[in-house]
Amino acid sequence: MCISSSSITVKENERWHSDGIVYPKPSWLGEELLSKLARWAVENRKSEFKSTLSLVSILRYSKMYQELKEKYRDMVKVWPEVTDPEKFVYEDVAIATYLLILWEEERVERGVTTKQSFVDLGCGNGLLVHILSNEGHPGRGIDVRRRKIWDMYGPQTQLEEGSITPSDKTLFPDVDWLIGNHSDELTPWIPVIAARSSYTCRFFILPCCFFDFVGRYCRRQSRKTQYREYLDFVLEVGLSCGFHMQEDCLRIPSTKRVCLIGKSRTYLPSAEVWMDEQRTRYLHSRQSHPESPPGEGHAPSATQAAAHDAGHQDSHRTFDTGAECMPDNLATEGRAVPATGLWIPGFCPREKAERVRNCAALPRDFIDQVVLQVANLLLDRKKLNMKSSEDRSLKTWNEGGSLSLAEVAAELNPETLQQLKRECGGLQTLLRNNHQVFEVLNGRVHIRDWRQELQKEKPPEVKRSLSADVFKTRICWFFTHHPDGCALPAACCPFAHGPEELRLTQTSKKQRQAP
Repeated sequence: MCISSSSITVKENERWHSDGIVYPKPSWLGEELLSKLARWAVENRKSEFKSTLSLVSILRYSKMYQELKEKYRDMVKVWPEVTDPEKFVYEDVAIATYLLILWEEERVERGVTTKQSFVDLGCGNGLLVHILSNEGHPGRGIDVRRRKIWDMYGPQTQLEEGSITPSDKTLFPDVDWLIGNHSDELTPWIPVIAARSSYTCRFFILPCCFFDFVGRYCRRQSRKTQYREYLDFVLEVGLSCGFHMQEDCLRIPSTKRVCLIGKSRTYLPSAEVWMDEQRTRYLHSRQSHPESPPGEGHAPSATQAAAHDAGHQDSHRTFDTGAECMPDNLATEGRAVPATGLWIPGFCPREKAERVRNCAALPRDFIDQVVLQVANLLLDRKKLNMKSSEDRSLKTWNEGGSLSLAEVAAELNPETLQQLKRECGGLQTLLRNNHQVFEVLNGRVHIRDWRQELQKEKPPEVKRSLSADVFKTRICWFFTHHPDGCALPAACCPFAHGPEELRLTQTSKKQRQAP
């Protein structure tokens, strides 16, 4: 028997900047890498996805990514959105890098020098549009809701506020590429819009949330993961629209990192009218059977059969029912001929005003009731913390046990769970929102011990911010509800031990001072 040990040492380097993509974070190296290496060493299963960056030069990608990261890294410092700046900035830099190299190689293949134009449908914060535009590609982004950061990009970055309803009025005949980066309800429509915009229009999509042409996507095959099944559905859409489909895996800090690309067609331009009829039939077939249970769906069309045969591999062939066997009266030269009006009824773009769905809109008494019920469940586990409290007035303090989210949900009545489910995130969101009381780690719920919280290392500026802005602005839940009271003495607890300790928040002070 051979026993060996391994350790990881991270050297400090001024040029080192952990972005979670090319340069892993030290916490990941220390806490996860070794266990992953051990698992990978004995793992022997074929991945259901393509290898990372299989369609572009990895050396070229690494070099360009480093250049773009240095160029746009300051966006992290000025990010005005509530989203995590490091994740979104470096993820969009990585996606932009991939597209720039893909387009660079395409220009070489086609023997052209003019940089490709693009439209990003559902562009969100617009950073991807900003980077691609700055790198010389003419394009614009469209999103239903304007973001704060749009004003920071300058006039050279074209971003438009507006909704898109797939129809003959939402085509882009003069655009080379359509982009769908986490485009949600537009994702399956992008191959259709690209196909009908012009014969030369291509697309790149990075699917995230699972949407059909109308409403949410309904699973049909339990043999696959939901993600793999949805990717296969979008591949099917692309094939049914007449595209050679390619799949690749991006190097981004996200669990949804598989992109789908349609660069060329499976038919000749002369078959455009016939092919558009096939697209129309396919759209209507999806509309007629939106929720077919597994194994009970409608018979596939010729194009769907081709898509099914292709599975999730790249398609580089023309359908058997291709242009060479088109009826003469359906053949036509020239551009795509789209269906008129709305392509199918029922599509609903998201509302301009984003509804707050994080359990914050629930009635306060309802939230308090659920919090107290869950806390009592944990306290009833009778796991006593035998450490003395800091003021030694309590010999023991009940820190409770731990329960999985499923175990907690099983103790709540169906009406409560239904009300939470409607608030996007449900039980877990409510518990995370009440972080004064609960800690949710790896799917398990614990009572938060503030003695340990105050011992955790925090940057000095964070400590100053906490003490200045929120210290004693809320009543201590443990002082009011815990059977042993608060484990901290009043002077150390960040929350008020009684109404006499309450301080006004900064917002309340400003409101009082305003005339």
